[in-house]
Amino acid sequence: MQTHEIIKRFREHFERNGHKYIPSSSLLLDDPNLLFVNAGMVPFKPYFLGEAPPPAVRMTSIQKCVRTPDIDEVGKTTRHLTFFQMAGNFSIGDYFKEDAIRFAWTLVTGSVDEGGYGFDPERIWVTVYETDDEAIELWQKVAGLPTERIQRRDGKDNYWDMGVPGPGGPCSEIYFDRGPEYGKEGGPVVDEDRYLEIWNLVFMQDVRGELSPKEGHQPIGSLPAKNIDTGMGVERVAYLLQGVDNVYETDLVRAVINKAEELSGRKYGADEVDDVRFRVIADHARSGVMLVGDGVTPGNEARGYVLRRLLRRIVRSARLLGVTEPVLVQFAEVVRDAMGPAYPELVSGFARIQQVLKAEEDTFLRTLDAGSRIFENAANEVKADGRATLPGDRAFQLHDTYGFPIDLTLEMASEAGLSVDEDGFRKLMAEQRARAKADASAKKTGHGDQTVYRELLEQGPTEFTGYTELASEATLRGIVLNGKRISSAKEGDIVEVVLDRTPLYAESGGQESDAGTIVTGNAELEVLDVQKVARKLWVHQVRVVNGEISEGEHVEARVDPEWRVGARQGHSGTHVVHAALRQVLGPSALQSGSYNKPGYLRLDFAWTGGLSDEAKSEIEEVSNLAVRKDLPVSIVYTDMAGAQELGAVALFGETYDETVRVIEIGGPWSRELCGGTHVEHSSQIGPITLLGESSVGSGVRRLEAYVGIEAMRFLAKERAIVQNLSDMLKVGSDGLPERIESLVERLKAAEKELEKVRAAQLLGNAGSLADKALDVRGLSLVALGLEGVSGNDLRTLGGEVRNRLGTKPGVVALFSVDGDKVSFVVATTAAARDLGLAAGKLVPVFGPAIAARGGGKPDLAQGGGSNPAGVSEAITALTNELDKVLEQR
Repeated sequence: MQTHEIIKRFREHFERNGHKYIPSSSLLLDDPNLLFVNAGMVPFKPYFLGEAPPPAVRMTSIQKCVRTPDIDEVGKTTRHLTFFQMAGNFSIGDYFKEDAIRFAWTLVTGSVDEGGYGFDPERIWVTVYETDDEAIELWQKVAGLPTERIQRRDGKDNYWDMGVPGPGGPCSEIYFDRGPEYGKEGGPVVDEDRYLEIWNLVFMQDVRGELSPKEGHQPIGSLPAKNIDTGMGVERVAYLLQGVDNVYETDLVRAVINKAEELSGRKYGADEVDDVRFRVIADHARSGVMLVGDGVTPGNEARGYVLRRLLRRIVRSARLLGVTEPVLVQFAEVVRDAMGPAYPELVSGFARIQQVLKAEEDTFLRTLDAGSRIFENAANEVKADGRATLPGDRAFQLHDTYGFPIDLTLEMASEAGLSVDEDGFRKLMAEQRARAKADASAKKTGHGDQTVYRELLEQGPTEFTGYTELASEATLRGIVLNGKRISSAKEGDIVEVVLDRTPLYAESGGQESDAGTIVTGNAELEVLDVQKVARKLWVHQVRVVNGEISEGEHVEARVDPEWRVGARQGHSGTHVVHAALRQVLGPSALQSGSYNKPGYLRLDFAWTGGLSDEAKSEIEEVSNLAVRKDLPVSIVYTDMAGAQELGAVALFGETYDETVRVIEIGGPWSRELCGGTHVEHSSQIGPITLLGESSVGSGVRRLEAYVGIEAMRFLAKERAIVQNLSDMLKVGSDGLPERIESLVERLKAAEKELEKVRAAQLLGNAGSLADKALDVRGLSLVALGLEGVSGNDLRTLGGEVRNRLGTKPGVVALFSVDGDKVSFVVATTAAARDLGLAAGKLVPVFGPAIAARGGGKPDLAQGGGSNPAGVSEAITALTNELDKVLEQR
């Protein structure tokens, strides 16, 4: 049974049983606890927590997931994947254990002819939480499972929570017995390779505190309603139903291995070392394409760093299979063809995916070349010192700083006749992971007490009236202070208020919240901020300017009209610039983030290089032409399918309701899903002036612009600057570039002359410095501290002083202090080197005194330090060391 058929049967089974199908969310959700969606239930958390009303009480989904805690282990086993699909069914306060068990059992063991998977019921085992007698009874009642095929396990295996305070509950897992050839008898508690888990049913009923029931601690309470959260591993079910040995041989994954075989000329299954490389390529290619498809770009932090590691492991694995040509786009094409039927965005967005992958591979190939040179230098140093092992810190530096994979380092070391201190490398890697884990844990948050907002939401969502009016009569539903509901607030208090209706826009979609006021008969409130809770409740942070307010009062909420004018210009201007960007650069230049406020916009977009001046000018011109054309701005309400048919652009990582709002500017010229406030005609945006373009990470660029009156003020300021320069230089504005260029050239020429004079003066001092040499057992030592000599000049001076020492043994060590930094250079004469005194090896002698970093060759070494106060100590340490070494000769 093919994977797409497995997915189809799952969806149809639960739709027949009254479940609403929910399309897969993006892999990127706004959750501080997660880099990526790593389980099928993640998009449903707000419903389980009661933070938002669910679209239905019974739901089902096929969610794309990525888990990356053990990237380095991928491929070494045959059942772990970083990208996988989790099929799930969910009940929000509707059915509970009995129906969850029944739905799973009938699909798993139902006949193929009737839409089931046809697993042999005699080979099904289940596990339950150690105290869950009810689940045992239901498995016997619903499925007829004998007691010996139902096993109890403790919380580590059969209790589920999110790892932070929040919802949780006991779970029951379904296993399939693959047969005696795969392991020992005795069920899942004995052998989880033979007995393979395919489905987990979570009976979500508890609220856990800081300490988890997984570790034996008691829950701190119960959820408002009992819920069901299940997850079936699509790839695991696929390999069982397709009769292959592991997930890598299933139809959608094996396709990538086939391509790798074609490119490398090697065969999967012929060599275990090669097989690991094939599996890494197959897994990471799917993960990489799905992540890029959802808007991630390679970088050095967080999500971007994970993606970069995945992609570089593909290139490295292909290299180790003997493939030297670029591979990422070729593997991506296979993933697109295999996964496109389930995820059509991979097909429609493939031009951008291809562009990101190509740029990253080009960058990494350059890194491989640079890393190879750095490795060769390190290997030569090791051999020159008579050692045979590359230190762990050098291997770690290659990995961490230059992105050089450890197994490539091992292979190159072997070719050079060296070993690698792997223990030292692993220790440094473990320390780095511990730091990263601690950082991630610090960023994780529990799901705090949302009771006060749930209570207010039960009265109905806030009605937003701001699309059609700037002032609204309303009822003050609730006043909140520090998470607690209070009955009143007085002058000077800063509190949160919830109204039944409001014209004030809540911050979202990159648009700042509205400024405004809320007034009653005897009080005035200044609105400081407006945020959405559970996407349905508008919460206004306010300061009571005068008077007193009480819950239940009638109020009037007012938007500052000047603020709203500017806000509309800023948001509509963002759409116009985005459309102009795509017109100039092509459809792959998709927005990946934005921020706008009155008079200002910022637009981040996926692109791999800086824009030329011509491109920026063209984007600005296209934007202003759209403004001049007075294009109509219209709003279309539809569902996601309808929006996709219109070609509307959706933002990466955004979550949309069933009914979506499409903003059209000039019809098809600009169509985007958006909940913001907008102008009615493009001419109302006013002039658009680009401020600049910059990089905000690998593969992401940023445009900034002023709009409306702010654009005019900016241009007026620029005009005043030009006028001042014209007056100062006594030339018209047209002649300014030429006059300034002439002045700059004259300044450069003057600086060169000054540099020559300064260099001559500096070198003229070389003789007097050489005359200050100390005699250390027949060796001339010039070790001095200087002030304000730059690194390059210090190097030149050190070499000249060495030359003045002639043919006798000599060492020159010069230190130059500049503020809180110190630069140094060490130079040795040929006679000194004959005595075994190499400049590079002398640096560690004095380095600790000045907290130095640097090194070099036997004749010359240089670097810098961060402790200028240690120069005197450094000179003493060097002098003593030379005296000791020469005494022993």
